[in-house]
Amino acid sequence: MVPERLRPILIETAPLAERFAAAGHRTYLVGGIVRDLLLGRPLADATDIDLTTDARPEETKDIVSGWADHVWTQGERFGTIGVAKAGRTFEITTHRAEAYVPESRKPSVAFADAIEVDLSRRDFTVNAMALHLGADPAAEPELIDPFGGVADLGGRVLRTPRSPAESFDDDPLRMLRAARFVAGYELQPDPAMVDAIRDMAERLTIVSAERIRDELDKLLVVEDPSAGLWLLVDTGLVEHIVPELAAMRLEQDPIHRHKDVLAHTLAVVAKTRPERIVRLAALFHDVGKPKTRSIGPDGVSFHHHEVVGARMTRDRMRALKYPNDDIEAVSRLVYLHLRFHTYQMGWTDSAVRRFVRDAGPLLDELIELTRCDCTTRNERKARALGRRMDELEARIAVLAEAEELAAIRPDLDGRQVMDHLGLEPGPAVGLALDFLLELRLDEGPLGEDEAYRRLDAWWEARNS
Repeated sequence: MVPERLRPILIETAPLAERFAAAGHRTYLVGGIVRDLLLGRPLADATDIDLTTDARPEETKDIVSGWADHVWTQGERFGTIGVAKAGRTFEITTHRAEAYVPESRKPSVAFADAIEVDLSRRDFTVNAMALHLGADPAAEPELIDPFGGVADLGGRVLRTPRSPAESFDDDPLRMLRAARFVAGYELQPDPAMVDAIRDMAERLTIVSAERIRDELDKLLVVEDPSAGLWLLVDTGLVEHIVPELAAMRLEQDPIHRHKDVLAHTLAVVAKTRPERIVRLAALFHDVGKPKTRSIGPDGVSFHHHEVVGARMTRDRMRALKYPNDDIEAVSRLVYLHLRFHTYQMGWTDSAVRRFVRDAGPLLDELIELTRCDCTTRNERKARALGRRMDELEARIAVLAEAEELAAIRPDLDGRQVMDHLGLEPGPAVGLALDFLLELRLDEGPLGEDEAYRRLDAWWEARNS
């Protein structure tokens, strides 16, 4: 019996399967869609369909010609032909065996004729399964599972089809990918695989920073990445991804033995909503603590760790080739993550305006990070922090409605300042606008007449 959630995909792939069969070739459905089908996960979001075949790339192009709406060949040298039909994308890849050669950042590709050879080169047994597709969508597709992926899914085990050393030698990025599968699918890593990651961690250095970055992002946005992040730490793989994290495994207070900074950090990551920017900020928010740690009469302290941490965040994200916009956003959140705690005596209107101005478009992310940064087991302290955050958000809402808080700017613009004071563009105009912005933050909207009066007084005092 064909599961109902699979039938639409079989219907879509049937014309392709028929064309390949007529040309003497077999096609198979592979990838995460097979795994998620067996797990009972919804397939509605599967916009791309991965297929593999014994046909060579040039044969695949001939087979899809005249049927596909669009064909693209950027991946042809790796065996992949892209096909679009009626809004659906298919990636059709020739059975292959690929491996990194020593010191190389790119795989060398060899094609294979048997599906079992192709599956043997895949990362994990739970991904090394395929469904043979026929031209009849009502027919039961044949499951190809030579490495026990179904049993491993049932037993919640993560293993490699071949020895872990062979698998990770082929593509060292699989060591990082293992962390994502451990966390995202709640799988227990096979002990032999953990040992191999520990022994081969340095091999990750041959993988491009961009691929490492993309895989780290995927790990961070699973529902709870904790187990995967701990796997990176415990095996030493983190030293080749975000080495600053390893230094955070220290006691905050050697006298009272509070939880270490790393344990706190990973708890904060898990608490934040699974969105990439806020999760990255959570990962880096205390990265400056080891460099600023000092012990005095009152215990341990980390003065200005947010400033140091923001700089370290920039450096690490640049090394991982993150886009500039991401670097600016995450480092800004790290820099601001303690700002809430500077307002101990209640929130004046001026303090609220400055908080919103400094956060800018990252206000929601900053509030999320601040809330989740509280990992204390002391319920009284946690409730107190929650109440203060609620108060701040309520104040922001009230002022936002009254003052267009999201677009805080001086009551006069640069042209008005220049016309009123008879100035040409230059530093004096910028100083005048800074003065007016400070007034706006302290007192709220002044109106143009009052703004001109204050500007005249400031200008006279400045030139007296």
